[in-house]
Amino acid sequence: MLKKLIVTALFSPLVFHGVQAQNQPKTEMDMKVEELLSKMTLEEKIGQLNQYTARWEMTGPAPTGSSEQELLEEIKSGQVGSMLNVTGAEATLKAQKLAVENTRLGIPLIFGYDVIHGYKTIFPIPLATASSWDPSAAELSAHIAAVEAAASGLHWTFAPMVDISRDARWGRVMEGAGEDPYLGAKMAAAQVRGFQGDDLSADNTIAACAKHFAAYGFAEAGRDYNTVEISEYTLQNMVLPPFKAAVEAGVATLMNSFNVIGGLPSTANPHLLRDILKGEWDFDGFVVSDWNSIGEIKNHGVAPDLKEAARLAIIAGSDMDMEGYSYVPFLKELVDEGLVDEALIDDAARRVLRIKFELGLFDDPYKYSKLDEQGLVLNEEHLQAAREVARKSIVLLKNENNLLPLKKEGQKIAVIGDLADDKDSPIGSWRAQAIAGSAVSLLEGIENAVADQNAVAFERGPVYVSNEPEFTKHLQINHTDPTGIDQAVELAQKMDVVVLALGENCFQSGEGRSQTDIGLKGYQQQLLEAVYEVNKNVVVVLMNGRPLVIDWMAEKVPAIVEAWHLGSEAGNAIADVLFGDYNPAGKLTVSFPRSVGQCPIYYNHFSTARADDTGTVFWSHYTDESNDPLFPFGYGLSYTTFEYSNLKLSASEISADQTLKVRVEVKNTGTVDGEEVVQLYVHDLYGSIARPVKELKGFEKIFLKAGESKTVEFELTADDLAFFGADRSWKAEPGDFNLWVGTNSQMGLKGAFKLK
Repeated sequence: MLKKLIVTALFSPLVFHGVQAQNQPKTEMDMKVEELLSKMTLEEKIGQLNQYTARWEMTGPAPTGSSEQELLEEIKSGQVGSMLNVTGAEATLKAQKLAVENTRLGIPLIFGYDVIHGYKTIFPIPLATASSWDPSAAELSAHIAAVEAAASGLHWTFAPMVDISRDARWGRVMEGAGEDPYLGAKMAAAQVRGFQGDDLSADNTIAACAKHFAAYGFAEAGRDYNTVEISEYTLQNMVLPPFKAAVEAGVATLMNSFNVIGGLPSTANPHLLRDILKGEWDFDGFVVSDWNSIGEIKNHGVAPDLKEAARLAIIAGSDMDMEGYSYVPFLKELVDEGLVDEALIDDAARRVLRIKFELGLFDDPYKYSKLDEQGLVLNEEHLQAAREVARKSIVLLKNENNLLPLKKEGQKIAVIGDLADDKDSPIGSWRAQAIAGSAVSLLEGIENAVADQNAVAFERGPVYVSNEPEFTKHLQINHTDPTGIDQAVELAQKMDVVVLALGENCFQSGEGRSQTDIGLKGYQQQLLEAVYEVNKNVVVVLMNGRPLVIDWMAEKVPAIVEAWHLGSEAGNAIADVLFGDYNPAGKLTVSFPRSVGQCPIYYNHFSTARADDTGTVFWSHYTDESNDPLFPFGYGLSYTTFEYSNLKLSASEISADQTLKVRVEVKNTGTVDGEEVVQLYVHDLYGSIARPVKELKGFEKIFLKAGESKTVEFELTADDLAFFGADRSWKAEPGDFNLWVGTNSQMGLKGAFKLK
């Protein structure tokens, strides 16, 4: 007990001071929140901090089971502030009535759900959308997801996931924007705008939730839920920028991460939640735990029981308990014992109530359950938008001898591979309320595109997944039955070109799906080599949720299209690219390793003391593989070519209050109109601490007609060059800088300047 009191004494003055700063009403809404808060009992305040998942079909009769009956009574007595996994306008309406019509103060519930890349109309997985390098595409995807979710009675999504990840072994790499904090910040802000719009009370917007705070994507060995051990430097410079961008964009909520940082669980980390988020960033929304992450404080060995876990979490700044069963049973007891200041409960409840007011739930608790669910969900306009975003997300990795685009007539096309006829995998992981098997398959997309369907023939090859499991189980990948290879080879021999679908089933990536082997599984490599042996005109279409090791393919196969998991309109979007109706312009936001042994691999690494080949063995390298990625960050081809020239800097030297203008001329030197993502990278040559070899500091996506030239201009200020340093402050240090403007992180015109 003495130890608990000492810890409380250490935190309480700082926390109380920070909480007091939030107490002063600033707006009419703040005054409404304070008025309601003043009427609430301690138990009612704690109830607002409690979130449960649905345990029965809300559209059915009242529950009879003990667990369900307990939840029913807790809702009616005001001990539940939010629910998740209640879906559909009818279900949310009934659940909301339980709270509003039975509790003393009639405080409405907030309904949350994992709407990650679409609700019923499914867009590309976030990693794919980020590959568009088009924040407006991410914003559109989030906006339509919000329209559909709101029409189905939902108020809140647990997205965007803004974790930076450098390790392709981590299954959730599919859910974020890749390895770069600058691009990640742009995509995070865009998604927040898409979900929340300009008015959170509008009936076509929902509250967003930036997750996972923080460093979840840095899990050791790429293993989900694993320990994270990073420096404050890496945390501030690499991990936090997308979260800060989300906060600056007005994100309503944040979610804790499962991992520890330096041995301290994120859910119980006052430095993250109090000092940075609610202190330095002045965040006035609320923080929700991830599923039972408060309970898991005990699993980490930092709390002996759930009561102590609840104490640590509320003191640290975790406002809402998702499925942790810790706040309702223990917070009042902790307050009564003097171990938790009631001001902390007030602060957390105030934050939750404010979001409910902003959503307009006190004006009309049922408004989200009154919309035309059928007319606003999975309509033709949304499907067309999904197709457009999917086309933008495709990355052309290789195209020797202009094998692509294919001809719509006069060319016999073999479509091969189990994934080619798969209507479910393109939906991707974290699929919300998608209808299973509803995506347009690659085969369907090709058949829709050609003039004569008789020119297209299909062979499945070996079955890839032999037993489709439940969502929570491991896939049973076929490693025992190669039946189908001979038939595929026979077809390939007779056709002009082969489109071969390879990659991953959608449930090979996502939460809990880390892998040590990120190559082609099952009989895919054998199928590829056998088909290539008889027909060299092979176009591989990769469908995957993470970077894959494809070194043999990259060396041999003439054309490779990275198609990710593209959502509802996947097949049509891929066909648009294969046949040249859309000129691919996507760029990788994650580095593709040559070998899994290179992981984690990322472009913005430090230079080591022995970075260069000395002609001896004593330098930083592998003896059996190159240091370089197979395909670098920012890489992607087009059906046309672009030439960069005339790099000009407005000055060779700038002071801290001046702006450096960087201009470059880009010309479409090919015969096809196309888009190019022009990328600006900077290297701070010498700092008080080591700086990355390159950092993305700007990009612009431009459209050029064949033969057309444009001048692209970037601006750099001292703020763009600032970093979090050894003195624990953000600043730009005077010194020498190199910069590059080009088509990817490894190619570009080079310039130099000095910051005075």
